[in-house]
Amino acid sequence: MKNQRKFENLLVWKRSVLLTKKIYFHFNVSDDFGFRNQIQRAAISISNNIAEGFDRKSDREFKRFLAIALGSLNEVKSMVITAFHLSYINEEDQQELVGHIDAIGKMTNSLINFLTKELEKNK
Repeated sequence: MKNQRKFENLLVWKRSVLLTKKIYFHFNVSDDFGFRNQIQRAAISISNNIAEGFDRKSDREFKRFLAIALGSLNEVKSMVITAFHLSYINEEDQQELVGHIDAIGKMTNSLINFLTKELEKNK
């Protein structure tokens, strides 16, 4: 059976799901419901946008959804940094989460750059 084209096979999607799991772990017991709800929703939006864009009809649409995923990723990064300043997490946890976020950002940007080149080639 040939390798099927599925979003679940994308490493960037897998890493995004892992980040969401880590965000839920760190903030699930937070008493600040508004903060917890927002960071969890932003985190899950990353993998959801990658998945949604993957099966769109064109690379251009996929690229647009990856850009939305990047926006959510940066929202999570901002909130992680803010969480540290509010003493919701310690410095070690902040650095770990930001490391995951930065890695996902690089992977997403690489995929966007690849799609941009493919779109230019096919003009």
